[in-house]
Amino acid sequence: MKNNNFISITDVAVIVLNWNGEQDSLRCISALQKQTAPRDIIAVDNASTDNFVANLEKNYPEIVVLKNSKNLGFAGGVNTGIRHAIDNGYEFVALINNDATPEPNWLSELLAATEPTVQGVSLYRKVGIVTGKLLKTDGTIDSTGDQYTSWGLAYPRGRNDKDAGQYDTLQEVFGATGGASLYRIEMLREIGLFDEDFFAYYEDVDISFRAQLAGWKVLYTPKAVAYHKVGASSGKVPGLTTYMTMKNLPWLMWKNVPWRLIPTIMPRFFIAHLSIILSSLAKGKLLPVFKGVFVAFLLLPKKLIERHKIQSSRKVSTDYIKSIITYDLPPNAYKLHKVRSVLKKFRFWK
Repeated sequence: MKNNNFISITDVAVIVLNWNGEQDSLRCISALQKQTAPRDIIAVDNASTDNFVANLEKNYPEIVVLKNSKNLGFAGGVNTGIRHAIDNGYEFVALINNDATPEPNWLSELLAATEPTVQGVSLYRKVGIVTGKLLKTDGTIDSTGDQYTSWGLAYPRGRNDKDAGQYDTLQEVFGATGGASLYRIEMLREIGLFDEDFFAYYEDVDISFRAQLAGWKVLYTPKAVAYHKVGASSGKVPGLTTYMTMKNLPWLMWKNVPWRLIPTIMPRFFIAHLSIILSSLAKGKLLPVFKGVFVAFLLLPKKLIERHKIQSSRKVSTDYIKSIITYDLPPNAYKLHKVRSVLKKFRFWK
């Protein structure tokens, strides 16, 4: 670690997390240096074996470099940077995937959306998170915010759609992608940081859900655009996506869904989770499925204790949470759409 006595002179720090992705990370940092908004850059390395840290320390003395002694995943990795940002007095922290490239005004547009006004009147007084339009490198949409469904599944809004202006409205959304969003430090002090047990996948939906429960808003602005090379990190570890999905989806539900909504969501989630398990087993992913289910149950008591704290400090009504949940399956859950159709046909489902 360097710049141990660093004192911020800007309101926002941007965190880039590296795990053996040196070239992607350097391209991302180059794009961040071209941002129109004043910012500091915090580079966090998750015990990589590449030359990323040495390269930064030699060629980028203005960048704060934090080194983890082991790979803490996305959640633990960015938390290292967030803790540094909190200790050094920043007001906001932005996260950007190391394989993403933001447009020069990406950060300034995220910051502008934290207090949008019309004729001097603030529209969103408790904006805790702002997310933008994250596009794939082929120009199709990766995310315009996250949705949480009545099936206990989460998905990125608009994924794989052609960007034809259908998501060009500033609006509140359920959640924000951790791959390219801005977080208010005041909110993080209140609700806590990313859940490190998640490691990767759905940790951004979890923190968005906790923010909503605590009364903070999540805002989407189409003017903050970044481009994402999807799968550059997760593709390095076979079975990672399956393992993380098996363990993290149940935790997401048990931690955050209010009790009054459990009878609606849990039966659907059981069907969805079982369908994912069977589909994964059919693809020969026995070990990551077994490991994911085992760890999910192993840490369930811990998650229920966390649930008690989250729900006891909830500041919004169950009806509000009900109003921001999507009552449908994710568009790309093709097999589950077929399962639901069969259940409806035999009158097992309304």
